[in-house]
Amino acid sequence: MEIGLSLRAKLILASLLTCMLGLGLFIGLLYWLAPAALSQLAWPVLLAMMALALLCALALSRYLTRDLASGLSALEVGLLNFKDNDFSVHIPQQGDRQLRSLAHLFNESAQVLRRERQYIYQRELLLDKVIQNSPNVMLLLDDQQRVIYANDAARHLFNHGVRIEGLKLTELLQGVDEELAVTLNNPKDGLFTLAAANADAEEQTWHLSRGRFLLNGQYHHLILLKQMTRELNRQEVAVWKKVIRIISHELNNSVAPIASMVNSGRKITAPLNDKKLQLIFDTIEDRTSHLSQFIFNYARFAKLPLPKKSVMDWQRFTAQLAQHYHFELVGELPLQAGHFDLIQLEQVLLNLLKNAHESGSHADDISLHIYSHIQDQDAGVTIEVKDAGSGMSPEVLTQALLPFYSTKQSGTGLGLPLCREIIEAHDGRISLHNCEPKGLLVRIWLPNR
Repeated sequence: MEIGLSLRAKLILASLLTCMLGLGLFIGLLYWLAPAALSQLAWPVLLAMMALALLCALALSRYLTRDLASGLSALEVGLLNFKDNDFSVHIPQQGDRQLRSLAHLFNESAQVLRRERQYIYQRELLLDKVIQNSPNVMLLLDDQQRVIYANDAARHLFNHGVRIEGLKLTELLQGVDEELAVTLNNPKDGLFTLAAANADAEEQTWHLSRGRFLLNGQYHHLILLKQMTRELNRQEVAVWKKVIRIISHELNNSVAPIASMVNSGRKITAPLNDKKLQLIFDTIEDRTSHLSQFIFNYARFAKLPLPKKSVMDWQRFTAQLAQHYHFELVGELPLQAGHFDLIQLEQVLLNLLKNAHESGSHADDISLHIYSHIQDQDAGVTIEVKDAGSGMSPEVLTQALLPFYSTKQSGTGLGLPLCREIIEAHDGRISLHNCEPKGLLVRIWLPNR
């Protein structure tokens, strides 16, 4: 069994035992070599000499081990701080070379650990900031389906921004959209659609993915929900653009030879001076010209350039619009200047005002309202064009922003899709709403950045 003595106490005890052993050997050697001299010494004197020698050995041992004691005590305190995850301790470098070396290594280790902990803390803080500000919904459940971590998007989706950690999944799904509840109770990944929350919103398409991993001997379940509405809209527009480019290419390959043949035919038949032939050539030329313009309009949609944003004055902008179409300006214009592509945004508003004038509405009932509006914590501007025409049927409302769809006899079906493409290129949103008792409201929101 190990004696509960410190290293210093053991060293001092060893020094005393060594001193006593030395004195015993000296006395034994003196008794063997000169017994007469030893017999002349009085035993009290001899014992006093032995006691004095032991006291001197004790004092000398304590003095020589003082640095060792303080160094070991400092190391012990420092290691206890390490055990408590406190790496701020710094021990003095004193004593002999080995003790100073140990203290130096300890201090270097503490410094490295401090840097590593700071690095890990910064990474954890950064990761938490990224997760909390991610638009994707993230839920981490334990094996009992209890929420142990959720980001800000999850709290807003399930509980209006209130903390949900500690709740079970069954409690979390009470009162949410039925489609969402069914999807989360289904163990498979996939897409699902949530109904619009209000009349101004649109249906939202989400993607659900799951993960499962073992941590600290317990299984955890990760649920990720990603908003796919805008991404799917972009993919849809990309497909339309590809179709338009293919059709335009094939039509151009046919129109160019036809136009060339018409010119050749006119030259060949000019001496005949046949009015019927001239009428035929005029008709073919007119239709090919119309078809060329038709192709050009579609190609413009398919090759829309990225917006070149610049500072825009709202007073000047609305004054330019008023030169083309009459409208009533509602309310005060935003004091802060806009930051958009002036040409593209003007094209959008001119198209919407043109549609309003063609809707059957009286010109005095057409209004334009521009005001600052914060949406999803982003500062921006809302632009509303309103008329008092016949509005749109529910079927037309759902199809109006798609390419090729038009209710006009001579329409190309590109006006509103082009508006949508320009607005979404600005990271904005466009929506159509029927008004009561009649009329149509087109609402645009654009981030002011």
